[in-house]
Amino acid sequence: MAGGWTSDGAVQEQIDSSIEDAIARARSQLPKGESLSHCEECDAPIPEARRQAVPGVRLCVACQGAHDKAQQAASGYNRRGSKDSQLR
Repeated sequence: MAGGWTSDGAVQEQIDSSIEDAIARARSQLPKGESLSHCEECDAPIPEARRQAVPGVRLCVACQGAHDKAQQAASGYNRRGSKDSQLR
């Protein structure tokens, strides 16, 4: 049932679109190419086990953790916010 200015299924379309955007963003951030032997940020050696487990790895565990934490702080916003979500 649609309410106000929304059409039937508008909420589901918004959810689907948000999920598709998140998947596309995650896929674009996957490492590609050959793994580095040393971290590109701090120059610490990257263990062989990590290089084999994560093809294309470019950061050591510590730098990757800091990078992930910074990414997490910037995510979670509904950029397509509907009128209803903005009112809550």
